[in-house]
Amino acid sequence: MRTTVDIPDEVYRRLKMKAAMEGTTIREIILEGAEIRLRNGSAEARQEGRLRFPVIRSKNPGSLKLGEEGVYEYIPFP
Repeated sequence: MRTTVDIPDEVYRRLKMKAAMEGTTIREIILEGAEIRLRNGSAEARQEGRLRFPVIRSKNPGSLKLGEEGVYEYIPFP
């Protein structure tokens, strides 16, 4: 079946670049995304099951050297 979808210019450019890098077509990328969405259900359902990772704020991103034990100083665990 053929249909028409309006895609913002920036999204289209990104799709085109990704397709070129992967050696595929924009059509294939869009169909893959549609299949994933249909298989996984609605966006709301996916959000409910999504894991939320803790974020450690830093004035110097990348400067914290956290080992297995060091993380306990920044993130409270039950």
